[in-house]
Amino acid sequence: MSVMIDNYTKTPRPLRHVDVDYLIDQTKCAKCEDKPCLSSCPIDAIYFDEDEGLVKIKSTCFGCVLCRNACPYDAISLDVHMDSPIKENIPNINVKLCKACGACVQACKKGSIHVVSDGKQPPHSEIDKDTCVRCGYCFRVCPTDAIKYGKLLPKTVKGGKAIVVNQNNCIGCMTCTRVCPSTGAINVARTNKLPYINPGYCARCEECMHSCPSGAIKYSSRKKAYKMYSEIKSFDIVSGIVDHDTKMLSLDLISLNTVLQKVGKSIALEFNDQSFENFIEYKVNELMENELNISLNSNIEVGEFTRLIGSYLMDRNIEVYDKKCIACGECYNVCPVDAIELNGPNPITIADNCIYCGKCVEECKFDAIGAYDDYFYSKDADLYYARSYLHGQRLGDFTLSNHKCQACAICVKNCPTGALTLGDDIIEFDSEKCIYCRNCEAICPLDAIRIVNFR
Repeated sequence: MSVMIDNYTKTPRPLRHVDVDYLIDQTKCAKCEDKPCLSSCPIDAIYFDEDEGLVKIKSTCFGCVLCRNACPYDAISLDVHMDSPIKENIPNINVKLCKACGACVQACKKGSIHVVSDGKQPPHSEIDKDTCVRCGYCFRVCPTDAIKYGKLLPKTVKGGKAIVVNQNNCIGCMTCTRVCPSTGAINVARTNKLPYINPGYCARCEECMHSCPSGAIKYSSRKKAYKMYSEIKSFDIVSGIVDHDTKMLSLDLISLNTVLQKVGKSIALEFNDQSFENFIEYKVNELMENELNISLNSNIEVGEFTRLIGSYLMDRNIEVYDKKCIACGECYNVCPVDAIELNGPNPITIADNCIYCGKCVEECKFDAIGAYDDYFYSKDADLYYARSYLHGQRLGDFTLSNHKCQACAICVKNCPTGALTLGDDIIEFDSEKCIYCRNCEAICPLDAIRIVNFR
């Protein structure tokens, strides 16, 4: 069992026991140079073993999972088992001293105390053992010292102050929420996901204060505590309203994207029946407005969401013309992702991992491979759906939004030519290696990458 020194009594007192089972994928860990997990731990429980060259976790770990969250390679797995919190015994009421004044009844936040009179003893307070949270409020307000309480927790409240969480120092480990015996005293903010204390429910038992690994919980004036609580609570209410509106907006955007896909598929079928070599387009204003009215049940003009059109990625396609392909293998030699399979003398086949870079199209001397893109674009107040054929390797200009990019390195891991690398919290681009396959643009979760001036 873990033991922590009480700051006020200077005596050891038990806390709830925590068992942490961990597994570190050292293969993934070896790829990480910075190892941000080491600096994330508030008690230095995770360390690098110089002798074995491995990252390890000490037995002092209390399972706050900050190291796991900091790991960029998802190499750390934690399984935290925590015993039930150690609680005080139910307060004992001395019937002879109790005057049935009701002070404890009024003070109990859980409604666990009521006055009884059975005819055998004088009227007195009685505690419901099933609902009592052992917060000690009844002990503090009893005017006759009829209530005995407190073997584990401190028995005094210093200066009538309140306990608050300094969110600037809080590391978000949620240890305080696990040890608090008073239901509703510690809440978690919707916005920053950090705990805060409701002074009206806090029993000031100091359990959270003593178990906080970062020293973020301390005493403050009751005026400041209630002001802090009111501000965070109000912000949470506003956040809830905004979240609801955002959810509705998101559903509308999903509907818009569904409309784009539906219109795109219907027009693409018409394109398949037409013969062309370079470019074809179709004006879809009327079709789009009809579909939008059906999906959103409102009158929306196409021009109101042209920015959404710009975020709609191309539908990239590639096919092999069996009658032209002689299985010469020239395309196989230039494919950067090994997506082309030879099965001569039969025509080649192209696997699903193709990135549509156009290298095979450019290399084929028999025009046996066709690649084309279907996409939306806006011009003035009109919206068009177009198809353009690719006759060679793709070209374009790589752009990266530093404001959106979080340097998650997903694009780096999936770049087939190594044109993208992760520098000091920034993605670096090598134009000499890039084949403008647009794979990075398609997989970026934050829409931070764009290939513009596409040609």
